[in-house]
Amino acid sequence: MTPADIRDPEPRDAESLADLWVALARGQQDHGSHLQAEQNRSRIRDLLARYAATDRLLVADTPSTTPAGETDIVGFVMFRIRADEYEVDCKRGLVENLYVVPDHRGVGIGSDLLSAAEQLLRERGVDVVSLEAIAQNHAARRFYRRHGYEPHRVEFEKSAEER
Repeated sequence: MTPADIRDPEPRDAESLADLWVALARGQQDHGSHLQAEQNRSRIRDLLARYAATDRLLVADTPSTTPAGETDIVGFVMFRIRADEYEVDCKRGLVENLYVVPDHRGVGIGSDLLSAAEQLLRERGVDVVSLEAIAQNHAARRFYRRHGYEPHRVEFEKSAEER
């Protein structure tokens, strides 16, 4: 399989990116996420457009099987500089979403997307890059550990129903 090219998104990518985000949200539900996928499509499309317009979104694409020489988006990463409510002793970057289409995993696309986002955050002056993974998503946790990420905070959750 051919590695992907990492690039800035274009306006024509909006629907493809929304489709990928919906797939990401559906996949997270398998690990206990409460995030609704399709119900957030229009909201995420708007958010993706804002991230694209402010250079906080990258896409990975591969050559398409169509004859026009087009490309297929096979992954994306969203990132930003974190705005904290409290004074902190460092400038923090945040990787918010990283997704690669399942058929294109395992060939370095996720690593390339993460590396490109980290590089842009470093160029923007961050001292630390953080991200979140669902506790039950062991594959994601292994991926991030391989890239040098260690747990920093732990979120706890329980049902509000009486037991």
